[in-house]
Amino acid sequence: MTKLEQMLNEAASVVILGHVNPDGDCMGSCLAMYRYAKKRKQGADIRVCLKNFPEKFSYLEGYDQIQEEAGEETFDLCICLDCSDRERLGEFSVYLDTARASICVDHHVTNTGYAGENVVEAGASSTAEVLYGQLSDDLIDKELAECLYTGIVHDTGVFRFSSTTAKTMEIAGKLMETGIDFTKIIDDSFYKKTYLQSQILGRALMECIRFMDGKCIFTVVKSQDMDFYGVTPKDLDGIVDHLRTIDGVECAIFLYEIDNHMYKVSMRSNYVVDVSRIAAYFGGGGHVRAAGCTMSGSIHDVVNNLSEHIEKQLLAVNDHD
Repeated sequence: MTKLEQMLNEAASVVILGHVNPDGDCMGSCLAMYRYAKKRKQGADIRVCLKNFPEKFSYLEGYDQIQEEAGEETFDLCICLDCSDRERLGEFSVYLDTARASICVDHHVTNTGYAGENVVEAGASSTAEVLYGQLSDDLIDKELAECLYTGIVHDTGVFRFSSTTAKTMEIAGKLMETGIDFTKIIDDSFYKKTYLQSQILGRALMECIRFMDGKCIFTVVKSQDMDFYGVTPKDLDGIVDHLRTIDGVECAIFLYEIDNHMYKVSMRSNYVVDVSRIAAYFGGGGHVRAAGCTMSGSIHDVVNNLSEHIEKQLLAVNDHD
């Protein structure tokens, strides 16, 4: 019996949390945990709480049960998934603080170990992969497998990222054996975009700028652009990944304005740059090849500050060679 299952057995009430603006791995992991807990603890009070979750994951079992507002309840157990620090839980961090016991399941190298128990595998492709190892195979049905598969697909870029291992593929294969429609999951949640999402993507790519001899690239979406196209931050998913695939680019940066001179930063790298180190320096976090943070200043200031750290890493590699 894993630590997670042991703690689950001892709890009469459970709350499941993920980070604000949850991505596919966070959504898949949280809803997989929700279904698993409901099956294992029939009759227990099980809640899942997330903020600003995307509609494109509405096909996942339990999506319609997600709570968006924190209350005054307390729980025996708080399970945090795909969240590297307590601040990213947002208003739901109150449940972590008041729970009798807590456990965090994650794969971020920047995880701060904030829960009572922490199961963090920094080398794993996704939190969904780590969570799979904490669950009993006999309780993983088709609906639960859809959730876990969604998490793995999104954090591996459909098995393209370097974090994908033979173990990742083996787990994905076992999930496919439950009868999930894996093609539809990938098409509908990863590739499909609305007309407005395609428009803002085109605008962002059209205005991207290369620098550092073409090794780096950035683009920005301002508040006025979002208003003009009628999009929200949820519609900006995937822009930075398109930048990363441009020939010759080692590091891609995507900014979008969240307030006056305040930007949400997403970074991706291909082979050399550890963007998690850069994001952590500016108060963010993430993975070696995918990370983010929030920064203030002009666009020029933000890009200059980031490029200084990127350049140091590139120079260090060149000196080593």
